[in-house]
Amino acid sequence: MTPPQSKYANFEDLREKAVALRRAGYSLRQIRDELQVRNKETLQRLVEGEPPPDWTKRPRAKDDLRERARELRLQGWTYNQIQTELRCSKSSVSLWVRDLPRPQQHPLDPRAKPGPRSAQRPVKHQHIETATVQDVGPLSERELFLVGVGLYWSEGAKAKPGSSRRVIFVNSDPNMIRLFLSWLDLLGVDTERRRFSVNIHESADVPRAEAHWAHLVGINVADLLKTSLKRHNPRTNRTNTGEGYHGCLRVAVLKSADLHRRIEGAWYGIVGAALAPDQRNRT
Repeated sequence: MTPPQSKYANFEDLREKAVALRRAGYSLRQIRDELQVRNKETLQRLVEGEPPPDWTKRPRAKDDLRERARELRLQGWTYNQIQTELRCSKSSVSLWVRDLPRPQQHPLDPRAKPGPRSAQRPVKHQHIETATVQDVGPLSERELFLVGVGLYWSEGAKAKPGSSRRVIFVNSDPNMIRLFLSWLDLLGVDTERRRFSVNIHESADVPRAEAHWAHLVGINVADLLKTSLKRHNPRTNRTNTGEGYHGCLRVAVLKSADLHRRIEGAWYGIVGAALAPDQRNRT
C-alpha cells in the first residue's frame, strides 16, 4: 500500500480545495476544520484573493435576537446589560442598535456613576450635552463611514516610508474601540482577521486589564495576543493609575494593506471636499 502523502505535500491541490470551499460559502474556521489546516498563515495563503462569503460579514445571530436587543436598548438598557442578557458580544450589540438614540440616565439612576467633576458641572452644561446628543440622532452608513475614516486617521497607524501598510488602532477609550469595531463591521472586515492585544504599564493590574478588554470586545482572555508592558519609571508622576486604569487596547487587522489605502484615499477625499478651492491649491 502506498503511504498517504502529507496534507501539506501539495500546496496547490490543497489551495484548490480551499478555494472551492470558500466559493461554496465556507468561513475560514469551517475550511480549517474541513481540511485540518491548523496553521493560520497557511490557511490565509490557501484562500488568498478569495473574498469572504457575505454571511460572514453580517451578524450571525438570529433575527429575533437582534430585535430583542433593539427592544432592550429602547427601554434604556446599556450595552453591558444587553450583552449579559443575550449572551452575545458587545460589538454585535453595537452593530444592532447603533442607529437608536443613546438612553438618558437619570441623576438618581444607580447605573449612573458621575465622577467628581461631572457632579460639579452646572445644570445648564448638562442640558447642553443632552440636547447635543439628541441632535445627533441615528447615523447612516455613509455618516458612520466618514466618522470612522476621521477617527482612524487621527488615532490609527499611518504608513511610514519604506514600511508595509497595516490597519492598527490603539486607544484607551472603550467607546473609541466600540466605534472602531462597528466601523470594521460596516466595512465587512471579518472578525477572524482581527487581533487584539493590551498595552499597559507593568505596575498596573495586568490580568484585570486583560479581562476588561477581552470582555469589551467579546472574546476570551486566552485569545488576546501577548500583552505589551511599559517599564515603570518611579520618577514619573503618573495620573493614569487606580482601578479605572486598563491601559490601551491594540486592534490589528490582518492583510489590510488595501484597506489602509482605501482609508487614506477616503481621508484625502474628505479634506478635499471640506476645503475651499483656494485652500485646496495650497495643500
